[in-house]
Amino acid sequence: MSTLDDKVLALAAQYRPLAQELLAEVVRIPADYVDRPVDDGGDPSCGLSNHEKPRLEYLMKRIVEIGAVRHADDVGFDDYGNLVWTVQDPDDGIAPADKRVIYLDGHSDTVKALRPAWREKTGGLDSYDGLVDASKIDRDFLRKELGHLPPDDEWEHLLFGRGSADQLGGVIAEVVATKILLELQSEGSLRGSIVRAYATVCEEDNDGGGPMYLMRKVLPGAGPELIPDVVILSEGTGDSAKGALGIYRGQRGRMQIEVTVTGRSCHGSMPWEGLNPLEFGGAIIAEAAAKYDAREGFLDDPFLGHGTRTASVATLDSPSDCAVPDRFVFRFDRRLTIGESPEQAVADVEALSTVAKAREAGLEVEVAVPVYDQATWTGYELGNPQVYMGWVTPEDHPAIVAATTTYRGVVTPAVSESSEEKGALRREPRVDRWIFSTDGVGFPIPVEDESIAISDQKNWVTSGTVKHPAMFGVGPGIEQNTHKIGECVDLRELQNAIAFMARFPSVFAG
Repeated sequence: MSTLDDKVLALAAQYRPLAQELLAEVVRIPADYVDRPVDDGGDPSCGLSNHEKPRLEYLMKRIVEIGAVRHADDVGFDDYGNLVWTVQDPDDGIAPADKRVIYLDGHSDTVKALRPAWREKTGGLDSYDGLVDASKIDRDFLRKELGHLPPDDEWEHLLFGRGSADQLGGVIAEVVATKILLELQSEGSLRGSIVRAYATVCEEDNDGGGPMYLMRKVLPGAGPELIPDVVILSEGTGDSAKGALGIYRGQRGRMQIEVTVTGRSCHGSMPWEGLNPLEFGGAIIAEAAAKYDAREGFLDDPFLGHGTRTASVATLDSPSDCAVPDRFVFRFDRRLTIGESPEQAVADVEALSTVAKAREAGLEVEVAVPVYDQATWTGYELGNPQVYMGWVTPEDHPAIVAATTTYRGVVTPAVSESSEEKGALRREPRVDRWIFSTDGVGFPIPVEDESIAISDQKNWVTSGTVKHPAMFGVGPGIEQNTHKIGECVDLRELQNAIAFMARFPSVFAG
């Protein structure tokens, strides 16, 4: 173990209470707004996509206060609303253009809290305030609900609350890691590297929107000191069966396919006078589900897994509950594995026999990719089609090699007492992939796009029709615990993620 490894380990342990304090507060902040009248500054959607401002303002203030940046003007907001802060060693004698640029990326929004259900079903937990009464916690419910929990005598390591695992813990890991990087600058922690850390917005509603903004508006024409050599995604990389804090080097793509079925409304007592879009649309959903169950039109990949399709949301326009509706709109969530294309995924829905039958009966059926048209908290409208490309970084890429080296240097020594069972921490690095989606989908750009000056030194990855910086994930949180009542994160994972992020730059640049 190197001296720098030792010092990173010691500081990550020393600052675990600080990390816990920061994480508990960013989870809690929406409680100050969700029940307050809008006229009095309240926001019932506080903390959700496009409503992250109070949380981000707190983070910016604390980043300066705790010394996670050298100067106050090293942290701020971009036009999209992302919080970004930068650390480097200006005295290392290496020109900025020759340094390795490392992005830390984590999203700051969460899904809906479902606060009443937390109170009702868990007994002693609140979605914002976390643990409020340990004596009333329904542990049986939590063990049934969540993918993984440690043994009862280790629950003092858990922090509960909406966003704790997805993905506020990762953002806090970035904050504390940059503090440690600055404190160990004299030991070489930042030699030859520039670390740009991001707390992005609107990931839950528009995966990768923050990085898409960078790829479209910031990096074209930029110098090498801004263009990433590697992106570390701080999304949770734990699995309830395989172990916590994996090194994830890929994920499937994702897209939304919207189907609009327009019929003819009439009184429910005379259905022959109308054309029922709900019934014809329901048949389309049923056929699509049957074809997915039979895996018709879906490819499989030994690493990323097979493509999927499921009906995810629907709206119905109807004059009453005793009428034939006028219009039925629903969406398919389509996960794309290697070899699958958005164009073919749309064509597969168009080709369903029930779509043809609806049209033959006189209904209008439109199959399209929707555009994300919501504005971020700063008022920025990205207006991107809701297609989010998958990606894979090769296992032999120098970034992945450096990641496994880093893990063995500062994580392995810290998990000697782990059970190494189910979702517990592992001594040896586990290189794997995500099941769900991350901000990583915002970085791929078409191979033919020359707007960003990418030198050979950057060593970007080309995969099919897209190219992207080397990417991988390391973050606290178990995938199967996210978006659930009782969501929690193990603070031991948070501590080790901090240590990893604080050590990786010197390993990669060195």
